[in-house]
Amino acid sequence: MAGSVVTRIPLCSILFYILATAAAATATVARVGNITADKAYWAKRSEVARSFNRAAYVSDPVAALNRFNEDVLNTTTAMAAAAARRSLMRRYRRGGPCTVTNPIDRCWRCRKNWASRRKRLAKCAMGFGHKATGGLAGKIYIVTDAGDEHLVIPRRGTLRHAVIQERPLWIVFARSMAIRLAKELIVTSDKTIDGRGAQVHVTGAQITVQAVSNVIIHNLHIHDSVARSGGLIRDSKHHFGIRGESDGDGISVMDSSNIWIDHVSMSNCSDGLIDITDGSTAITISNSHFTKHDHVMLFGARDDSPKDEIMQVTLAFNHFGKGLVQRMPRCRFGFFHIVNNDYTHWLMYAIGGNMNPTIISQGNRFRASDDMKLKEVTKREYTSYDEYKEWVWKSQDDLFLNGAFFNESGGRNERRYDRLDLIQARNGRFVGRMTRFAGTLPCRVGKKC
Repeated sequence: MAGSVVTRIPLCSILFYILATAAAATATVARVGNITADKAYWAKRSEVARSFNRAAYVSDPVAALNRFNEDVLNTTTAMAAAAARRSLMRRYRRGGPCTVTNPIDRCWRCRKNWASRRKRLAKCAMGFGHKATGGLAGKIYIVTDAGDEHLVIPRRGTLRHAVIQERPLWIVFARSMAIRLAKELIVTSDKTIDGRGAQVHVTGAQITVQAVSNVIIHNLHIHDSVARSGGLIRDSKHHFGIRGESDGDGISVMDSSNIWIDHVSMSNCSDGLIDITDGSTAITISNSHFTKHDHVMLFGARDDSPKDEIMQVTLAFNHFGKGLVQRMPRCRFGFFHIVNNDYTHWLMYAIGGNMNPTIISQGNRFRASDDMKLKEVTKREYTSYDEYKEWVWKSQDDLFLNGAFFNESGGRNERRYDRLDLIQARNGRFVGRMTRFAGTLPCRVGKKC
């Protein structure tokens, strides 16, 4: 007859368990106490961020625009001559020659050692976001875990754990992975998220860049972000707090500066693909591919937010592709240089805005649909002609196909721009080549990207 076995638990073990549980509860209460000062915490973060934003603001944006165009013209002319000499003007294919098509890519792409010298990318930004160096000064952090279950104490090896660290980091991925965010992902300053060498898909919730500076987001697939309810989320190593509902943008940039978004592929998010608001400035969006979306980009969220007057954004070498409706971008206040982009489709308008933004469109290619009502590239939102006739919206060296046209205006907002003010951009005829590799790249270690 089998006897029952009774296991005796030493009294000291029971006491240790009780004490450990009490200590954990006390620690939890102490941590939760951190959320009561959240409003003051973010106000202080914003105050610090705005000092960086003001420092990043360029007092003469036309000079910055002209430097960009001059660099592009010089670089692309040299590239064309070299390509002709070496007979490299053939289609890109795996194992074939690396063909760079614009000066940002020329800076790093055709080097076999890109993987061992990833940080060279930090020297390649152009436009208003050219000072963004991301995690250049930090160590490499390798994301090994695609999970996102722990929002307050993220697991080591996850993307969330990497982006909350309060030191510069260059974040890479051990393998291809799909990261489904449970809530918004809040990125701290001095970070590079570098998806080269893997196919990294980020879905589920938005990437939030709020009250920070110096961030690079590179070579990611970002799609199917949805609005998420708020809750306790860690935003840095030493703070977590209650967040409100996130909108479901792909990337949301708020109150931040020196930001560079490059070679991303984005589609199908609940709100915008990229929203830039709350006085953010010194931003470049380049070499990216956008598809299947309604409200693509919003630069300036509200009519009653004059702090967006310091907003300066460069939009260069991007492809606005199939299934897009409007806002490529929609602008308020600020200064926007839209240069050498390919606009393949729009179902309402391509470039729009209100509240007197300055929009300089140079060397873009606009292909309108066959619908006779959808030929105009531009749209002034909720504004009469008497008001917008003084806004500076200029088109120079753009290529218009299938009846597309740009309704220019301008203007007395600070100065009048004419062709003598603006260095000529690369003509829109060359845009197909310059945006050929827009979106994520299939980079392989040991090979030219």
